[in-house]
Amino acid sequence: MDIRDVIADLNPILRGWGNYFRTGNAARKFRTIDGYVVWRLQRLMVKKRGRNLRAGQWAEWAEEWFRGHGLYRMRGTIRYPKAA
Repeated sequence: MDIRDVIADLNPILRGWGNYFRTGNAARKFRTIDGYVVWRLQRLMVKKRGRNLRAGQWAEWAEEWFRGHGLYRMRGTIRYPKAA
């Protein structure tokens, strides 16, 4: 499966969770989730390449690389409630 297809399937789920939990103090959790998603996508790419993985290619698949392919970023989407 192409990584763009995986990201396209994953984005609505991330966006939904982000919209549901963004009104609380979830900034630290959103950073954790973003890191976990990138780590899992990196592992998927390594598994997909198998023995054809070049030296240092794993490091090329950083967070920015996945963002360039359209991965939704949960960090920075927090909306704090207005003070009464």
